[in-house]
Amino acid sequence: MNEKENKGGNNDEPNKKFSIWDLPDVPMGQLPPHLQLQKTRVVCKADAPIHTDNISYSGAYASIGVDNSVHLDLFRDNFKVNVIRLTKEDMEFDMIGIDPALANAFRRILISEVPTMAIEKVLIAYNTSVVQDEVLAHRLGLVPLKADPRLFEYLSANDTPNEKNTIVFKLHASCKRGERRTVYSEELKWLPKGSELIKEAGQADSKPTTYTSFTCSQDVLPEFSEDPISPSEDKIILAKLGSKQEIELEAHAVKGLGKTHAKWSPVATAWYRMLPEVVLLEDVEDEVAEELVRRCPDKVFDIEDIGHGKKRATVARPRDCRLCRECVRGEGWEERVELRRVKDHFIFTVESTGVLPPEVLFTEAVKILEEKCERVISELS
Repeated sequence: MNEKENKGGNNDEPNKKFSIWDLPDVPMGQLPPHLQLQKTRVVCKADAPIHTDNISYSGAYASIGVDNSVHLDLFRDNFKVNVIRLTKEDMEFDMIGIDPALANAFRRILISEVPTMAIEKVLIAYNTSVVQDEVLAHRLGLVPLKADPRLFEYLSANDTPNEKNTIVFKLHASCKRGERRTVYSEELKWLPKGSELIKEAGQADSKPTTYTSFTCSQDVLPEFSEDPISPSEDKIILAKLGSKQEIELEAHAVKGLGKTHAKWSPVATAWYRMLPEVVLLEDVEDEVAEELVRRCPDKVFDIEDIGHGKKRATVARPRDCRLCRECVRGEGWEERVELRRVKDHFIFTVESTGVLPPEVLFTEAVKILEEKCERVISELS
């Protein structure tokens, strides 16, 4: 009997059918590697990227016991900001552990919602140059001004221009006979006492008035006594004058937002990209390694000597990858190299126009986003 059972069992084993119940159990409480890759990385293939969407639904992995909901404590522990480069004009930093929507919110706020001072009204007394009045006024409006907007108030339609809401500049440039000259932004002279142009009197016996009503001079204020107001760049071309041509005008700068006009935008650009991740799926050696190094225009790969006359390619500078995908194009290269982007790691770059340092601009953007959140909470409550 035992021999028959054993014999029958041996005969049935080669013909045993596949059953789903024979598969190993999915580990509970943690994501399998392929789901972890799909959740945290964008994989860049030769033709198009995949896994580009963010999986934000809290119950996406409930069947394997993984909670995908957002927890404030977890966000606080994982969120980091690492400053990579900081100069007077620009700043590069890493934002780690943040959602793309928040990163994009900072970018949009920096471009359009951080206030600055810019020339809004131009009073032209004399202009015989080839530049029309409205074109000249537009060029003056785009000149970035080195003035802290936090020290000024907004000027509404019913307000009188005064030392708290208006900055006045004067420009007077002329050219002699037979000569040519260029008018630069450094010739804009700050008038701390306000306007010097006299309004046209309505009545002959009325008292002459100017276009502003300053109660005190701005240069006596401690904020401006050591750091006078001026254009942030001296060599911005405003106009070119020919023989016997002349420009005389007064420009009034007020506080505004970039979403109203681009002249109030405090950044030349603010942008971000996801952290590149370059993975070698197999050992790339000898002639193939040298070809891989030649393929990459950004010098991401290096070659190391592994002994016995052999060489192997290594990923030396993954941060420099611009995703040109030259290393994965062609037959067989996608089996050797994989390009990825980390979904919650953003390389953020802020280039200031000079109105404020880039680190101050980002701090102001954080404050504005905080005010927006508080406004939403108060409305909901």
